[in-house]
Amino acid sequence: MKRLKYFLFLPVSIILISLSCTPEAPTPTIDLSGNWVKRSDFEGNARTEAVAFTIGDTAYIGTGFDGSNRYVDFWAYDPVKNFWLQRAQFPGAARNSAVGFTVGTRGYIATGFDGLNRLKDNWEYNPTTNTWTRRADFGGTSRYDAVAFGIGSRGYISTGFDGGHTKDLWEFDPAAGTNGTWTQRVSLGGSKRSAAVAFVSNNKAYVVTGINNGNTLTDFWMYDPANPSSWTQMRDITNISTEAFDNDYNDIQRHNAVAFVIGNKAYLTVGESGAFTKRTWEYDIATDLWVRKTPYERTERTGAVAFTVKGRGYVTCGKNNSFYFDDIDEFKPEDAFNSVD
Repeated sequence: MKRLKYFLFLPVSIILISLSCTPEAPTPTIDLSGNWVKRSDFEGNARTEAVAFTIGDTAYIGTGFDGSNRYVDFWAYDPVKNFWLQRAQFPGAARNSAVGFTVGTRGYIATGFDGLNRLKDNWEYNPTTNTWTRRADFGGTSRYDAVAFGIGSRGYISTGFDGGHTKDLWEFDPAAGTNGTWTQRVSLGGSKRSAAVAFVSNNKAYVVTGINNGNTLTDFWMYDPANPSSWTQMRDITNISTEAFDNDYNDIQRHNAVAFVIGNKAYLTVGESGAFTKRTWEYDIATDLWVRKTPYERTERTGAVAFTVKGRGYVTCGKNNSFYFDDIDEFKPEDAFNSVD
């Protein structure tokens, strides 16, 4: 068992500029912690831009793209047995860059891209009967690369690309009407975006990262359905203060990343920002601060999926240039790094 220590070095050009400015506190040595542990490979074909959601103690993965084919197969993962089981095929069009979310005991797949068309259909999965039912189409425009989340008895979809970047928010009530209803809520407070991440903690949703007009974004927002008339802005993921805590925050910026929650912390990893990355950050929801953790231990990638099940976080699938992946790792944030896991 061993810990890695990383030392940060500023490029010469930045050092020269800083000589003419008030100097900031030096960036401290960062003592990384957290261990990635390989689990049983995803049993479907390697792919990118799939969707994942969790119902109870089971995680589910479906759809995606392998560079040639889009998929409709659907798989369940048992983290206790470390075992995959194929479930009923997704009945909608084969697609990538869709969203998945959970409301109660049902999972949903909506939106996406079928190779020709942006999509807005919405499908509900019942794990008890292993069946799919088409529900009311997404209330916004057809799109892909959106974010989605479930809180309480409602599901939500926001952002994405519909021919332009978006930031509208739509709430889905599966119990209303015959097939559920969509209601537009107040839009995300910051920049329009696609390929962002969303995560939920304590019945609040957080949206961060993403891309707009070729630029990775730095604004970070929280949505509380109990106060649906506004979003709350969190600290930007960039170095804007004169304190040392955010000196390396620019490294958080990326798109096509993944996020998952373990306890009262969220974790952001992989994705791209000019290049593919495997750097991993931990977000403390209580303090609104980020800390670097042990990098993802497999190949850096974009378009992966992540999920939390039984309080444990996992990352799988994705691509790196022409290579597509089916490996899966569990992240143990409190463990020391072990290169043989």
